[in-house]
Amino acid sequence: MSDTRLRDDLMPAAAEAIVTGRHSDPFSILGMHPSEDGSRLYVRTFAPHAEAVSLVDTKGKTVAAMDKTHPDGLFAVVLDKAKPFEYRLKLRSGAHEWTADDPYRFDAVLGELDVYLMAEGRHQKLYERLGSHPTTMNGVEGVYFGVWAPNAKRVSVVGDFNGWDGRRHVMRLRAEVGVWEIFIPGISRGLYYKYEIIGAHGNVLPLKMDPLAFATEVPPDTSSVVHGLVEHDWTDGAWISTRAGANDRSAPISIYEVHLGSWRRGDGNTYLGYDALADELIPYVKSLGFTHVELLPISEHPFSGSWGYQPIGLYAPTSRFGTPEGFARFVDRAHREGIGVIIDWVPAHFPTDQHGLGQFDGTALYEHSDPREGFHKDWNTLIYNLGRNEVANFLEANGLFWIDRYHVDGLRVDAVASMLYRDYSRGDDWVPNRYGGRENLESIDFLRSLNERVAEVGEGAMMAAEESTAFPQVSRPVKDGGLGFNFKWNMGWMHDTLHYMQEEPIHRRWHHDAITFGLHYAYSEDFILPLSHDEVVHGKGSMLGKMPGDRWQKFANLRAYYAFMWSHPGKKLLFMGGEFAQEREWNHDQSLDWHLLVDPLHKGVQDLIRDLNTLYKTTSALHERDCDPDGFEWIDASDNMSSVYCYVRYAADRSPVVVVLNFTPVVRYNYRVGFPHGGKWREAMNTDSSVYGGSNVGNAGAIDVQEHAFHGRQFSAELTLPPLGALIFVPH
Repeated sequence: MSDTRLRDDLMPAAAEAIVTGRHSDPFSILGMHPSEDGSRLYVRTFAPHAEAVSLVDTKGKTVAAMDKTHPDGLFAVVLDKAKPFEYRLKLRSGAHEWTADDPYRFDAVLGELDVYLMAEGRHQKLYERLGSHPTTMNGVEGVYFGVWAPNAKRVSVVGDFNGWDGRRHVMRLRAEVGVWEIFIPGISRGLYYKYEIIGAHGNVLPLKMDPLAFATEVPPDTSSVVHGLVEHDWTDGAWISTRAGANDRSAPISIYEVHLGSWRRGDGNTYLGYDALADELIPYVKSLGFTHVELLPISEHPFSGSWGYQPIGLYAPTSRFGTPEGFARFVDRAHREGIGVIIDWVPAHFPTDQHGLGQFDGTALYEHSDPREGFHKDWNTLIYNLGRNEVANFLEANGLFWIDRYHVDGLRVDAVASMLYRDYSRGDDWVPNRYGGRENLESIDFLRSLNERVAEVGEGAMMAAEESTAFPQVSRPVKDGGLGFNFKWNMGWMHDTLHYMQEEPIHRRWHHDAITFGLHYAYSEDFILPLSHDEVVHGKGSMLGKMPGDRWQKFANLRAYYAFMWSHPGKKLLFMGGEFAQEREWNHDQSLDWHLLVDPLHKGVQDLIRDLNTLYKTTSALHERDCDPDGFEWIDASDNMSSVYCYVRYAADRSPVVVVLNFTPVVRYNYRVGFPHGGKWREAMNTDSSVYGGSNVGNAGAIDVQEHAFHGRQFSAELTLPPLGALIFVPH
């Protein structure tokens, strides 16, 4: 029993700091501590929610009643014992009595290697040590919390479990790395929490979400949710083992880009959950022959109208559609159906919401302090300071996290151009790099490091860059001086060809080079041809709406354009709704207009996409050398007066496919085209087929190529070119 003559000798100033939540090292005060001479044990606890506290042993036997040494709830007892022991606390408030473990009796969690790697900015599995993790310590179940806030005066975990009282669970600072940590016994998964931080200047900051939260409340609510790393029994081992081949530059890659919140809605315009999307979206993507689905950012984001491009919870799949396990099941289902999953990923910037990363510990921690470096005027967002090892580590670990824990098959990195240049969209208001140049050297180093790590540990995962400038070697290996991406979005091709298609056919002869120009640089990078969400928002209209002419011509133009895209060098990406010629501009607040599919013209475009994907996947010449200049050859690119283009695609074994495009509404009879060789050729695709809603002008399904020199070739054939149509021929 305690010797009641012994009193706690805690200095009043320290006691006041504890009860006001201003003590920076409560682990030095609270819990069990031996006296300097080792003859006694001091035990202290702060329990403002209790009227009385007793110390009990692990079997529940009372060791000593604790004295209330401060009226605001500080309790203490001095034991005439030398050897520390495991104990619990018995607390009483009115008639309610309960027993609890003391969080201040548990040791630190981070090991020496963790601390070393964090300090170096090289902890590739940062998510295993920061965030909230249900775990067991010394046989006691609870939750471990860890957060980086090196300039904070104090950090506390607050939540429903402690009345959101920042004095109750003040964390331990690991000063050598700036990480605060605590194990809170007796709590479990599903609880809401945030961090209460006293910033570098002594002020209490707005409550902050956990930067490494693995789950969150459903927006607009902003709490983090205790969850831990996703738990799922994966069944996709066969897929992962072959993923590198499915993502290879020689593979057929046809990507269906999706905004999960508006692909299809439920009753009452409600969101479909991850499981419902797996049941409906994945079979749909498979039925149309796409090889991959690409999701607009699914990291948690406060504002739905940002479509996910202003994320705060980078480690949490958005709770709008369900749980982390739900998203894991979605990915696993896609893999079972042979569909790869790519996610849009946003390391370029983050929003200024006060519960987010901005001024996280009262300083510009994740962002640059100078707004000329740290603020995006275009998006009113903050820019990550990638010159800080810890920030670069936070983002690199996040990219690896999605591949490791959720088995995603690739990251499409958003807004890479804004990362590469310090003067991006800034006029004269920018800060040069250390050499006086405009390149952002820290971002370049970060992207190279990330891409190297993914190549090393990502088991064939794909990295694709949305990069709109002429920055060199974006998709070339780091060892050769490149950025290390696998693919780059071909924004130039998209802009030029859409501009051409929006011209009235009678004027296209004056813009003939808009179609041909892309071949001048088609092999400077390994490209994806994107018709993305960005082309059907902000007043740009739908894909169908861009096409000129009457209703029939609009559909014919779009069908011919799609055939041009699928036969052009480069991998393919099409945003949802484009596959059935949605008429209105995309609206993220409602479902696509699925009712349009009762119209044969809309259904015809959908059928065309299915057939184009099938032809693309099964015809080596259309995909095997997408990224190899030996895979393309012009037959004739000079007939601007007729707006006709002819070219040949080659497989690795030189087996050919011939493509002929007529971008006018005029049928062209007896139009002679040179061919690689003679014999029977099958008309494998005719976008004017009545099956697709066309006028059924063509060549009766096959042609006989004769020895008749034309277009500099020994063989040729006279063709009937359908109006606003595309023809694709393969040898019989």
